[in-house]
Amino acid sequence: MEFFDPKNRAYKSLRRALVQGESITLRLCMPREYRCESARLVVHADGEEETKLSMQWSGMNGDCHEWWSAEFKAQKAGLYWYYFEYSVPYSGGIIKKNKAGKAAIDEAGEKWQITVCQKDFKTPDWIKGGIIYQIFPDRFAIGDNGVSNPYSERIVRTDYDKDPYWEPVNGVYNCDYFGGNLQGICQKLPYLKELGVNCIYLNPIFEAHANHRYNTADFEKIDSMLGNESDFKALCKAAKKQGIHIILDGVFSHVGQDSKYFNMYRRYAGDGAYNSQSSPYYSWFKFYHWPQEYESWWGIKLLPEIKEDNPAFLDYICGQNGIARRWLRAGADGWRLDVADELPDVFLDRLRKAVKAEKEDALILGEVWEDATNKVSYSERRRYLLGKQLDCVMNYPFADAIIKFVREGGSEAFFEVVEEICANYPPQALHALMNHIGTHDTPRAITALAGEDSTGKGRQWQSVHSLTAAQFRKGVKRLKLASLLQFTLPGVPSIYYGDEIGMQGYSDPFNRRFFAWESMNEALLSWYKALGKMRRQSPVLAQGLFKRVPAPEDCVCYIRKFKGHEMLVAVNRSEQSVNIELPEEYEGSNASLGAAPQGCSLKLGAMEYSVIEL
Repeated sequence: MEFFDPKNRAYKSLRRALVQGESITLRLCMPREYRCESARLVVHADGEEETKLSMQWSGMNGDCHEWWSAEFKAQKAGLYWYYFEYSVPYSGGIIKKNKAGKAAIDEAGEKWQITVCQKDFKTPDWIKGGIIYQIFPDRFAIGDNGVSNPYSERIVRTDYDKDPYWEPVNGVYNCDYFGGNLQGICQKLPYLKELGVNCIYLNPIFEAHANHRYNTADFEKIDSMLGNESDFKALCKAAKKQGIHIILDGVFSHVGQDSKYFNMYRRYAGDGAYNSQSSPYYSWFKFYHWPQEYESWWGIKLLPEIKEDNPAFLDYICGQNGIARRWLRAGADGWRLDVADELPDVFLDRLRKAVKAEKEDALILGEVWEDATNKVSYSERRRYLLGKQLDCVMNYPFADAIIKFVREGGSEAFFEVVEEICANYPPQALHALMNHIGTHDTPRAITALAGEDSTGKGRQWQSVHSLTAAQFRKGVKRLKLASLLQFTLPGVPSIYYGDEIGMQGYSDPFNRRFFAWESMNEALLSWYKALGKMRRQSPVLAQGLFKRVPAPEDCVCYIRKFKGHEMLVAVNRSEQSVNIELPEEYEGSNASLGAAPQGCSLKLGAMEYSVIEL
C-alpha cells in the first residue's frame, strides 16, 4: 500500500489539470501501526509561500491502513506544488516524491504538481479527433503550371529522387529548390482527404532566401516560387471544401539578414535596420555596435534576433491590420509559432488576443519541446497553457516516449511520460496536442525506429547511411506500432509528409527530400489510411479519458473512454508472443484492427497489436 499515488483516483479525485475555482480531494494512506495523530497538505502557488491545510481522518483502508483527506481549491490560475506532513507520537515526517517517482518519507524529495487554468480557456473543437499533415512546401508537389524561379541565385533541382544538397554551393547553404508550390498542394488535397487529414500545417511560405524559409524576408508576401496570395487563398478555399484547415508557420523570433527589415544586401528598396538608424525597423533589433555587431538567433549572424516586446514590432504582427490577422483573413485557420519558448509573455498575450479577435476558433500551436506546463525559459516559469497564450503545443514528450518504447522497450517509462502529460495539461489543450513522431527538425520516423544511432554523427556520415533492406522491413513493422500509439493516445496525430509511404532520412537536410510519388510503400500507405478511417469513426479518440491496463513487460495496453464509447489498444513491441488479460467487459468482443481476443485473453504475436472497440 502506498502513502500516495496521484495516478489513482482513490488518492486524488481528479487526475488532470483543474479549472480556476474547481476543488480536488487529496488523500494520504497511513499505516495504522504509525499511530498517526494528524496530517497536513502543504501547498503553494508557484513562487509563493506555503499554506498548510489540515487533513481529516476519513476511515480505514483495510485492517492495517487509514485514510487522511483534504480538499484544495485554487482561486487563481497558475502552477501549484504540494506535499504532505504527518505527526506521530514524539515525531513526524514529510512525504514527497522520491527519485524512483514513488511517494516516500523523504524530506529532500520532489513536490507534486497541479495545473490550474483560466475558467474561460477554450481551444478549437475542429482539431480534436482530427489528423494534422505537415508539409515542407518546397518538397511536396509541383502544380501543373510548373516551377517559377525569378531568383538567379536559387538552384532548381530536377533529380527528385536525390538528397537535398548538404554541403554549401559557392559558400551558401540551403540554396537548392525542388519547386514544390501551393498549386501542387492544392492538387493533392484528394490524397490528403483519403488519409483522413483535416488540418495542414505548412512550414514557412513567406518570402525568404533559403529553401527552409525560416529566415523571413517579407511577412507580407508569399514566396514567389510557391505562388502568390491568390494561390494561397485558392488553396484555403479548396481545402475548406474538403473539410481541411490550413495553419501557417509564424517565425516571429528572428528574420533574415537578407530581408526588407534588416536589408544587409540592399535587395529591397528603402532602408532596413542595417542601412540606417532612421529606418522604421531599427528599433526592432539590438545592436551592440551598429551596424556590424547585433544580437542574432543562437549566435547565427544570418538570423538577426527581433526584440519581440518592441511596441512597433508588436503592432506590426498583432495589430488590427497586423500580420497575424491579415493571413487569417486570407483563409488561414491558425498559426504554429516557431520557438514559442523564445517569445516573451507580452508577445504571446497580444498574439492570442489578435488571433481570437479575428477568428475565435483559429488554432495557436506552439513549438515547445518539454512539458509546457512547467517550462522555464529566460529564468521565468512560462504560462503557455493557462488560457491566455497558446491553445496547444507540439508534443515532443510523447514523440520521444513512443520512439524509445517501440525501438528499445520499457513500457513503464512510456507510461510515466504519458500519464504525467495527461495529468499536467488542461484537457482542452491535451486533446489538441500535435502528436508527431517526426518533423522537419528530427530524423524521419522510420529511420529513428530502425536505423543506426546517428548521435554525434555529422552530415558526411548521414549522407552515406540509409536503411538496409532488412532494416527497412523491420522499420515498417515498428512504424505501424508507433503510428498506432500516435493515433490513439490523447491528442492529434501529425503525419510528416512522406512518413506514410516509408520515406527515410536522418536529420536536416536528409529528412527533407522531395515526396517520393513514384516509389510509395503501398502497404504502409494502406495502413495509414486505415488509421485515418479509425479516427473518423471513433469518438473516444477526440476527447476520451486515458487509463492504463496491466500488461507484460515490453507491451503497452490502455483504454480510451468517452460517453459510453470505449476503445482498448494493445501493442507488443517484443519478438515473443504474450498474453494480456483483458477487463471482463471485453469478453466476446471483436478487434477492429489486429489480433482478436479469445474470451478475456488477448494473445499478441511478436510485434503485433490489437484495437478493440466496445
